[in-house]
Order: sequence, then structure tokens, then C-alpha cells
Amino acid sequence: MSGKRLGIGFIGTGNISSAYLKAILGKDGMPGFGVLDVKGLADMKAEAASARASEFGLKSMTVDQLLADPEIDLVVNLTIPRAHVEVGLRCIAAGKHVYSEKPLGITYAEGRKLLDAANAAGRRIGSAPDTFLGGSHQQARAVVDSGALGTIVGGTAFFQCPGHESWHPDPAFYYDIGGGPMLDMGPYYITDLVNLLGPVARVSAMSSRLRTERTVTSEPKKGQVMPVHVDTHVTGSLGFANGAVVQIGMSFDVAAHKHVPLELYGTEQSLIVPDPNFFGGEVELRKRGRDENWTPVQVEQPYAEGNFRSLGVADMALGILENRPHRANGDLALHVLEVMEAFEHASRDGRTVEIKTPVERPAPLAESLRDGKLG
Repeated sequence: MSGKRLGIGFIGTGNISSAYLKAILGKDGMPGFGVLDVKGLADMKAEAASARASEFGLKSMTVDQLLADPEIDLVVNLTIPRAHVEVGLRCIAAGKHVYSEKPLGITYAEGRKLLDAANAAGRRIGSAPDTFLGGSHQQARAVVDSGALGTIVGGTAFFQCPGHESWHPDPAFYYDIGGGPMLDMGPYYITDLVNLLGPVARVSAMSSRLRTERTVTSEPKKGQVMPVHVDTHVTGSLGFANGAVVQIGMSFDVAAHKHVPLELYGTEQSLIVPDPNFFGGEVELRKRGRDENWTPVQVEQPYAEGNFRSLGVADMALGILENRPHRANGDLALHVLEVMEAFEHASRDGRTVEIKTPVERPAPLAESLRDGKLG
């Protein structure tokens, strides 16, 4: 793959765009992804695109200019969740491949529409999160694939915090339609679980919304009151096709807790998987038996030290150039979106929801992009 590059552009230059660009361009000690050639940045707020472009020495342009640029083959869509599908459809219509921030859409029907449009046009869809490609999560995947856990019985998955209004500069969208803890943080956890265990078959759930308003405590909007339009505490169970049952809790209402982010329980050993919001972290194993201790697993996979946002974009670009599947793909994102939407339906209707969207576990990430290729 040496020398081959794919032209990309960004629509949306908010908070997360900085992390993507640092990883791509090799800033702050990051190695960079040479396969990605950033041709321009666009945002509905021209001043935002201009400021970000100036920060990274890149070109700012309007959305229309970016979509019309023949040198841009893939668009990284970092708009707010409610705009993901609308912007994605515009990109597809312009002949571009699209990699979207999570979630793929705010409803399954939306996400299905985007994938159908891409398939009809012969274009690819990719989607965050790509943290499951990080070294620690790939090491955990290797442990699972080795059979060391025995039969995997179940697990737990928890993200619980007091809310994002204490740190985010503009947190209202977290509590609007398309927000909430499940659509915001669920993609990290459920995607990693599918990477580890395979497809979800069914969902049961309960949820609550105990506050109709919340007050911003971060700058620059400190003191502003935000309406709450989504459930902010979601709990339930994921039944996987392989028989494992995982308890899950996603909340913006919890002051503090002591749950680890992810645990898997096997008949022979249990596995602690690090926070799926990050690429690295400690992986631990414990054999059954009263006298056994948790022992760290040596992380030998690449991309465990640093914030490699855009690793999924780089893998997608290589997939396009090499004509092979990419890992953070649209089928995976649509499956995860259906699972997340099922929590709302299961909670509202008091029933178990069957998951219909098929998906295959992404291939393990066997080699480093630093060598110009992925296994």
C-alpha cells in the first residue's frame, strides 16, 4: 500500500474533529495515518471550519464546495446525531463514501435508508466507534477467540455518570431527540461486545426520565436550562446469538459507582475489558477458584497507547483502495443502532425485542497501519 492515499474531507468541525485530525496528521506524538489525505474542512458555521482549518494548516470550504471536489472520495461526517443521515445522503448523492460519527442515525429506519442508498450507489458506509480496533480491545478479542474463557455465559456493561452538562461547552444535544446515554455511549459498549461475542439476538429493558429540565454548569453557557426529551437512565439485558446474556446500564443520572466498564464471564475464566471509549487500558483475567487473583494480560496488539480516533477511517480507506471489507462498517453500525432502539421499544412495551439485522464479527486487527497495511 506504500504511496497510495485516499482524499478525504470533513463536514462538521466541532469538539471531536480535533481528535480525528491529530490522529490523522500525527500531532501530539501520534504516528499519523498517511493513507488519509485531508483535502478540506467544512461546517455549516463557516467561522468554525475556518478556525479548525487554520489550527491544522488545512483548507476550509463550504459544504457544497466539499461535495463537489473531485479529489475527495470519502467524507468524514462529524455533524450532530440528528444530522448524520441527512448529511450522509447528500454525500452519497455526490458520489462520496461516508464515515459517520456515532450513532449511524437516531432511528433504525433512518440508518437503513442510508445503507440502502449507499448500496444502490455502490458507495461504502463506515461509522464510529472504532475504539474496538484499539490494542487492548483487540487483545481481549484474542483472549476470547483462544477459548481460554471456556463457554461464555454472560457479562456486564456499564457507563454511568451524572451527565455531560458539567464539562461540555454546548451539552443540550445530549438531552434532545437523538441524544441520551444509550445513543451517546451505547455505541462504544455494544460495538465492542459484538466484536467480542458476535451478533445480538434479543433485548429486554427498563428506563426512566426523572428530570424534565437540567441546568448547564460548564462554560460558556453556565446557568442555562435545557429541556430533557429522552430517557436518561437505561438498563436491560442483551441476549447474544451465541447464548451469552450481558446486563447493561447506561445513565446520565448516577452520582458515582464502582462497576468496571466491561466484564465477560466464562465457565473457566472471567475477563475484564477496559473502557470502550478508549483504545487502550488494562485487560485482566481470573481463573475460577477462591484463591485465584486477577492477573493482567500483556497487550501486544497495536494502537493501545493514544487516542487513535480515525483508525476506523484509515481502515476504511485501505479497504476501498485494496477492495476488501473494512471493519467499522455500515452493517455493524446498523445492527448496533437496531439494538439501541430496541431498548426504547422493550422498555415502553414491556416485552423482549428480537433483533433482525444480521452482522458478522469484524475481522481481528492483526497488523499495524504503521506498516502501511492491516491484516
